[in-house]
Amino acid sequence: MTPHDLDIFTRTLYGEARGEYTHGGPAPLMAVANVIINRLNRGGKYGRTITDICLKPRQFSCWNKNDPNRPLLFKEGLERDPLFYLCKTIAENISSGRWPDLTRDSDHYHELSCRPSWARTKKVRLRLGHHIFYKLD
Repeated sequence: MTPHDLDIFTRTLYGEARGEYTHGGPAPLMAVANVIINRLNRGGKYGRTITDICLKPRQFSCWNKNDPNRPLLFKEGLERDPLFYLCKTIAENISSGRWPDLTRDSDHYHELSCRPSWARTKKVRLRLGHHIFYKLD
């Protein structure tokens, strides 16, 4: 993984699941990281690099242009935030295989507040905090 991939990976975890940390500890952040790595392991279907996967349009909402979380990904001093540092640690450990896949090989998730059409017929693999995880392939 390149330093740029690690940076994008870290920012994606921060943007997607930082709010879950308060109630769920690191597990929700780890689960989002698991989904990203599981997509990487699908052989290019979702992208060939971590950056490709994270920045693919409409996949991780924190990168959507109108998402309120997007500006937070670039706020000054973010790299000094302890939660951002934790996201980086999680990204490093999940991508290296040192930490487990909590999602049972899931490659998709969504918040409880929405129900995407793709999820209607799929079996839930994990409910964690405000997220539900699935394996579509």
